[in-house]
Amino acid sequence: MNGLFRRALAAVGWSGLGLTALVVVLSDFLARAQAGAIHIGPALSPPSSRFLFGTDMLGRDMLSETLHALNATVVSAVPAALLAIATGALFGFVGARFPEPARFVLRWAMGVFASIPALLLAILLIGLTARGYAVAAAGLAVSPLAFVRAFDRARESTNSAHSEYARATGIAASALLKRDLAYEVRDSLLSTAARAFAAVTIILSTVSFLGFGAVPPHRDLGLTIAAAKPVYLEAWWTAAFPALVLLLIILLARLAAGLDEGERA
Repeated sequence: MNGLFRRALAAVGWSGLGLTALVVVLSDFLARAQAGAIHIGPALSPPSSRFLFGTDMLGRDMLSETLHALNATVVSAVPAALLAIATGALFGFVGARFPEPARFVLRWAMGVFASIPALLLAILLIGLTARGYAVAAAGLAVSPLAFVRAFDRARESTNSAHSEYARATGIAASALLKRDLAYEVRDSLLSTAARAFAAVTIILSTVSFLGFGAVPPHRDLGLTIAAAKPVYLEAWWTAAFPALVLLLIILLARLAAGLDEGERA
């Protein structure tokens, strides 16, 4: 029953992410105004039938701004997640098959980086490079934890009884590698991708909120929330709706990944 429930939640998560992708593709069509267009309505107008998400202090339509910000967030998060998969999960799968001294050192080093919060790693990488490298920094910051998970799965598979039996019967190492790679893709790729997407979305939105992520006029959800700080207490909608959208896509990604309660993304 637990496994069936988790699969149902994962289906809900992937369905929601699919709908999110559709909204992102159609965001320019769905938005009533271009990104950053000011004086669309009265400044700080509350949610109404005319402006469903209200307006901000420059009279921007918050529904349109949230749609554009969602587009910017997802467009940045997807390549960051792909980078995390390549440098984390794929490298971990390969690294688990390195000779013993190198394998031990690599696993130890990546374990150390994985113990550091990914947000702090991303902030450090952005500080060492430039604001324009925030996407790459987010992907690289998430990769150590993805590496450790893939590495440990690969070692468990390599040391399993059926793998030992296959080697004893003379099956080529290349054939075993192809088989393990197929199992890894079949069993873990989707959950790894969803984990990476959730993690990099959190990181990119946070660094934008702090002021060294997205660059205006291309505002993502984090920067949109940050812009509402001066008026949030008297105009809650200027930050609440972008925050709710951000929370929703992270929740959907975590459901798609099948995360247990309290598990790190």
